[in-house]
Amino acid sequence: MCSETGSRYTGVLLLALATAAIIANLLLYFPNGQVLEPAKITDLVWFFHGFLGAGLLVMVPGLMLLRGGGEGCCAHRCGMLFPMLLAMQGTLGAVYCVVISSLGLLSGPFCDTGSGNYTYPFRNGSLEDNYLFNQPTWATCQEPEHIVLWNVVLFSILLGIGVVEAMLCLSQVISGLCDIYCGTCLRKGQPHTPGERQQTESLVAEASELQDPAQLTRSPGDAGAPAGPDGASVQIRGKSSG
Repeated sequence: MCSETGSRYTGVLLLALATAAIIANLLLYFPNGQVLEPAKITDLVWFFHGFLGAGLLVMVPGLMLLRGGGEGCCAHRCGMLFPMLLAMQGTLGAVYCVVISSLGLLSGPFCDTGSGNYTYPFRNGSLEDNYLFNQPTWATCQEPEHIVLWNVVLFSILLGIGVVEAMLCLSQVISGLCDIYCGTCLRKGQPHTPGERQQTESLVAEASELQDPAQLTRSPGDAGAPAGPDGASVQIRGKSSG
């Protein structure tokens, strides 16, 4: 989680998937491009699994990862906890999208079978005789046109998006737990914050001054005396008059 490059790549991917999930969920409200009454739209579409689950709940950790997990967050374990909680939120949202999309695929669309009344013609079937594996039965739904294909494609897309998002967010959760409990987030001798970097530089400068031979051998009273060949100070005594 503390690898800034990897976090940014994961954040970009999560944002792209979340945007695609929102668009797919939006298209479910307009089967075959038609504008229907709210009462004629499949009920599972109103669970907002693309808008909320795989969309907004995943966008938040995606934005956090795009910023590299926050500047200096790796220096403190409490700072690593917040990105991990956001990743858990994204995981739950993605799993929610997977569950609703699976139910949408299994139950089928809300459509008119020719009697003028809208119903769910495929909800009473068993898994063995499911309409997904029996394409000729798709003609049962006459209105809206191609509603079965429309729902199958979009729910499948949302299902795939949810699975990928869940894997990415879960990997960030596992990485965050390792960083917190194992301390794997420490960078190789590099300070994490500007304050720590400045403090390290000052310590290095003081250490280099102490290693100067002239500074080590010269006494405080010999501040202005020249140094001899061996680095020791040479005291020049003036002749006393008279």
